[in-house]
Amino acid sequence: MIRIFLILPLLAAAVLFLASLETAPLVSRGETISPASVAEARQLLHRNDPRRLRRGEQRTAQIPVALIDEAVNHLASRKIHGRGAFALTDETGEFRFSVPVPLPGLSAARYLNLRASFVAEDGRARLASASLGSLPIAPRLFEWLSVSLIELAGLGEQWQLLRQAFRRLDFVPARSAVVFTYAWEPGLLDGARAFAFTPADTRRVEAAQRALASVLMKYPVNAHVPLSEVLPPLLAGPPGEETLQQRRAALLVLAAYESGKSLQALFPRAGEWPRPRRLNLELLGRYDSAQHFAISAALAAWAGEPAANAIGIYKEIDDSQRGSGFSFADLAADRAGTRFGEVLLGDSARLNAALRGPLRDSDLAPPLSGLPEYLSAAQFERRYGGQDNPAYRRVSADIEARVAALPLYR
Repeated sequence: MIRIFLILPLLAAAVLFLASLETAPLVSRGETISPASVAEARQLLHRNDPRRLRRGEQRTAQIPVALIDEAVNHLASRKIHGRGAFALTDETGEFRFSVPVPLPGLSAARYLNLRASFVAEDGRARLASASLGSLPIAPRLFEWLSVSLIELAGLGEQWQLLRQAFRRLDFVPARSAVVFTYAWEPGLLDGARAFAFTPADTRRVEAAQRALASVLMKYPVNAHVPLSEVLPPLLAGPPGEETLQQRRAALLVLAAYESGKSLQALFPRAGEWPRPRRLNLELLGRYDSAQHFAISAALAAWAGEPAANAIGIYKEIDDSQRGSGFSFADLAADRAGTRFGEVLLGDSARLNAALRGPLRDSDLAPPLSGLPEYLSAAQFERRYGGQDNPAYRRVSADIEARVAALPLYR
């Protein structure tokens, strides 16, 4: 009899779960991240740089709705293989999520659709309504489930720190923004690191840093070295999950090396690790191409293709305004790096064969000849207008075709 009472809640939960599944997704969209959102995120982080904040210092951040929307969708895509959205209407903020649920015997997927609406009252967010498919969820049950999931994900400590730091939240439809006031606590940064990198990740990144230092030691200082010479020994290892994770760590270390950035902000003990010798790593004879390739490969391996593509395009738009100019050649190196990161995540036999060598730069990136470069903002606007302009799309299609023609990325 006791067993029956234990099983009944599970059966009821299973029945409710199946009853909540729907034939169409509540959220239907791609994974694309816009360069504009990358720019907004960068400005937001710059204005709230934790290195310039004192404990207890109070700050107010205005976060655009579009940025929250794309961040929610990106996290849903990466963490639950679904789609997400956020909208603000009439001072009500609504989160929506759709996760495909394949069921045996059904050709078409069913979708788990979640909707949760919040209102801001006296600087606090209050759950107004929630539903799973067509089934309404009581606010207290929703809150309990949310806290339980946070605890199960091992984020209970970070959640408590956020609650302690929180001061006020307001929805401002007139500005299409969410205004968030907080008091800075250094523990928030440690919590963010713990969320982004596990202790195992830290060990792998340290091993990758030591490996890079060892690989580069055989070259003279400031030597010009093809990237294709460095990648095979850096990414060596038998096929398998541990080698895959070690390769992701190696791409992160290589990206930090190529960008001239210290890993200490992400891994506080990185200052104690060996410092790789400074060389001029090149791709197709170009230092900038090696830099774009390595950074995009790491972004694709750690944050996903949409983020890598968006950051690459944002960088070129920013360069057209105050840097070396917009470069489609750099975009081609970005795109090749992104595809390399994707192939690495797939642990493909083709990549493993390529790393056994001989590997050449021409295996990693397509020829860059004929791709326009050094375009000022005015020149770019006049000739290409923007990402939706037919002229821009033609060059982008050319880049995609060049990358796709490489055997490694077919």
